[in-house]
Amino acid sequence: MAALTQSESRQPLSITPSDEAVRLVEAMIFASTDPVSARAILGLLEGQGLVPDAVDDIGAYVRAVLATLVARYAGRGVVPVEVAGGWQFRTASDLAPRLTRVMPKPRRLQRATMETLAIIAYHQPCTRAEIEEIRGVSVNQNTLDTLIEESLIAPRGRKEVPGRPVLWGTTPDFLRHFGLKSLNDLPRREELMSDTLTSPRHPLDNTADLLAPRPAPAEEAEGVIVEEEAAPDSPEEN
Repeated sequence: MAALTQSESRQPLSITPSDEAVRLVEAMIFASTDPVSARAILGLLEGQGLVPDAVDDIGAYVRAVLATLVARYAGRGVVPVEVAGGWQFRTASDLAPRLTRVMPKPRRLQRATMETLAIIAYHQPCTRAEIEEIRGVSVNQNTLDTLIEESLIAPRGRKEVPGRPVLWGTTPDFLRHFGLKSLNDLPRREELMSDTLTSPRHPLDNTADLLAPRPAPAEEAEGVIVEEEAAPDSPEEN
């Protein structure tokens, strides 16, 4: 397994992945409800005897299998994408707008909830009091309950201070919802936390804007969309 993390500076792989290996990985990703990791893919290929004996860099071989699979789906309605530390089939991005009228819409999260989620994403693990200090208003328990229910945040232990408050952090589902490979793919903190917790004035290209009202995403049935509130938040409301 350690070979998966080896440097990619070796010579290019000279062995073409077999059609059976590519099809088996395709079936594995299709059948899984969660992103499939490269380690899981390697375990499947080794278990089925589909890693040739002549392969020295098994990490490169897994990457070659995935690259072949991605190439096969070029121009198709669904494509394999790397998200949340694994691989998953997603609707092709150019087709998503044409499905918005026929696919069920997900539960919408209000801006106050999204602001709380953004703070947790950038300051995790953090306590409720720390979230309130950053936002400048109290956090309603319903806000945290909603994020827990959506499987976007989860407890990350307790802070060793008087009262031992719960520490909150994001979940793998958070990455999946926003199509992120890891937390390193979040937009820069200063873009979100400028003067006030509002949508960045100049969002970065190819990054997730956690606070802006979102158009229908590629996987709208699974994603989360921000819903604008009629009036600014107040401490009583949040």
